Amino acid sequence: MGSVDASSIRRPFGRPAPSPDERAPGAERRHGADRPDPHGGPPGRPHRDLRILWWVNAVDGLGSQASGLVLPLLLLELGHSPGTAGSLASAAALTGVVLGPLVAVPADQGRRRRLMTASAALAALGTGVLALTCLGRPALWVVVTLALAERLCAVAYEAASRGALVHLATTDELPRAAAGMQVGDQVSLILGPALGGALFQLARPVPFLADALSYAAAALGVRAIRSPLDTPAAEQGAAPGTGPRPRGKRSELLGSARAGVVTLAGSPVLRLVLVWTSTAGGALTLLFYTALFRLGSDARSAAAGLVLAASGAAGLLGSLVAARAVRRFGATRLLTLAAWLLPVPCGSLLWADGALGWGAAFAGLSLLVPLITVVLSSAAIACTPVALQSRTASVLGSVSALAAAGAPALAAALVTAWSLRAPALVCTVLFGVLAVYTQVRAPGVLRAAAAAVAGRGNADE
Repeated sequence: MGSVDASSIRRPFGRPAPSPDERAPGAERRHGADRPDPHGGPPGRPHRDLRILWWVNAVDGLGSQASGLVLPLLLLELGHSPGTAGSLASAAALTGVVLGPLVAVPADQGRRRRLMTASAALAALGTGVLALTCLGRPALWVVVTLALAERLCAVAYEAASRGALVHLATTDELPRAAAGMQVGDQVSLILGPALGGALFQLARPVPFLADALSYAAAALGVRAIRSPLDTPAAEQGAAPGTGPRPRGKRSELLGSARAGVVTLAGSPVLRLVLVWTSTAGGALTLLFYTALFRLGSDARSAAAGLVLAASGAAGLLGSLVAARAVRRFGATRLLTLAAWLLPVPCGSLLWADGALGWGAAFAGLSLLVPLITVVLSSAAIACTPVALQSRTASVLGSVSALAAAGAPALAAALVTAWSLRAPALVCTVLFGVLAVYTQVRAPGVLRAAAAAVAGRGNADE
């Protein structure tokens, strides 16, 4: 389905859950996992539904990564230029940036399940049609039309799904829930491109058919979730920034989308998440393209593959231990520790030479990033009003995507004007500044947020 950006700090956005010493009685009652099941199911149903969401996320990502690699290959095989393939990728990315916050509005207004199911089903149809056209030699306009239609559906699905996790996990369970999503992302990053390449070798339509099946599986998975995924009408009206709506459908839509921006601007936790996702995401994308420039000319054809394999394996390990690390160290200490450790592998790139050194450095970065992602994800989810989950997450995602958009051009400029070590130096400095900022801001911000969540939980009693 939708592409996964290089930062891996993408979904779901949220704030770190309170550390064991920061929790207060009643805090866990705020989220949907403790609400009675309207279908009369057993108390353990939310945990079953959370596991379904994990599997849906993993299958979704696997299909996305497989077809995302193959689409440029298809265009090149049909005789189109690399510029055409790059332009299509840029157009698809910009579509998500612009439309994400707007599509999130109906998801937050009680249509989350329907939006997720319908968009996944339509994407399955569009990708299936693309697979059929690949039996021949489709015209460029056909490929572009179907690819952008799939992207629109993927944007709708992703925007709606960002608000689903809060309905399936309590505050205490958010780090584990976010870690499960992160594991699916990492497995997709490791297996998806290899699967897509192998299927493309079998026949051009096969990877797109696999992606269509993954969309269909996602639609069925969402239908199988029995816990309520939509925010009750009473909570929609009570959410900050959702006051009286202006007249006119266009003004109403823009006003509702603006509520996500207002919520982000007014929340110290979400501002902390925004600084992290935009800065770290841009830096990691910059390093990724620098690695391509450095290793692309390496005589050993497996050089880039070694770096990707090492970073993928380390990222998976980080995702698997993230929830346990949050319980062991607490969200604030883990975030601060990981922030101070990030400059170490990044700085080692100043002396790295060849695939082995770059692979080790990227493995170190990829091991730390999931720890940070899980802390930030669970934090933003817990501090964001339930009725604004999708809108706020979409705004965060759009800003982060824009921050990363200029990284490839910046990497090329730094490498051309100075040297291959210049991007590593810039990123090391950025990570150092980010560590200082986190040391100063994060403890107070996260403690205040944990107290606020606990206070709301006690008030709900």
